[in-house]
Amino acid sequence: MDKMEQFVKAVFGSKEIKEDPVFLSEFSRYVTDTFTYEECISLYERFKAGETKFDFLLRKIIIKSLFRSLGTDVTISSQVSFLHPETIEIGDGVFIGSHTFIQGRIDGYCKIGNKVWIGPYSYFDARALTIEDYVGWGPGAKVLGSEHTGDPRDLPIIQTDLVIKPVRICKGSDIGTNAVILPGVTVGEGSLVGAGAVVTKDVEPYSVVAGVPAKLLKKR
Repeated sequence: MDKMEQFVKAVFGSKEIKEDPVFLSEFSRYVTDTFTYEECISLYERFKAGETKFDFLLRKIIIKSLFRSLGTDVTISSQVSFLHPETIEIGDGVFIGSHTFIQGRIDGYCKIGNKVWIGPYSYFDARALTIEDYVGWGPGAKVLGSEHTGDPRDLPIIQTDLVIKPVRICKGSDIGTNAVILPGVTVGEGSLVGAGAVVTKDVEPYSVVAGVPAKLLKKR
């Protein structure tokens, strides 16, 4: 059979954001006022793996009580994990795929904008991370926000100081499946990072990059 291209409408990117029911915020405030932080984490673990509508609802209610902020019409898939949720901000209409891990830092920040789609098995070293609106994040893609200095040389590298470097993924860009964004990188607005690319330096707006290390292929 001949290979044939097929074009279909992008559903996620064009759908309207829906308002959450009023009770969701009220229930979340009740959880915050009633349970300790540790109890909220334990509650989340009870509903973390479920696939029913009730599981999705309870995850969202509990996460809203744990995160710094959580927008409306957010989907938290099963087996999503996080560290230091109090540093995480999520906008409206965000989708987070299953088995995603967001690793915050106690004195850091993670800001994810509106209408961001995050594929399953994604990893975020979210010590100083900004993802702007309408970003697509491919399954298995990763961002690293820190690296060891390697000094002094007589110490194992894992014992040397960490350097935290802010990462910014700008509006309307797309990160391909299994791509890796290294510390300190800014991916410019409207840029496309190819599948499996390792991005070691800033990407100019409206660029297409791919490879290891990622190189400019063309401008959009």
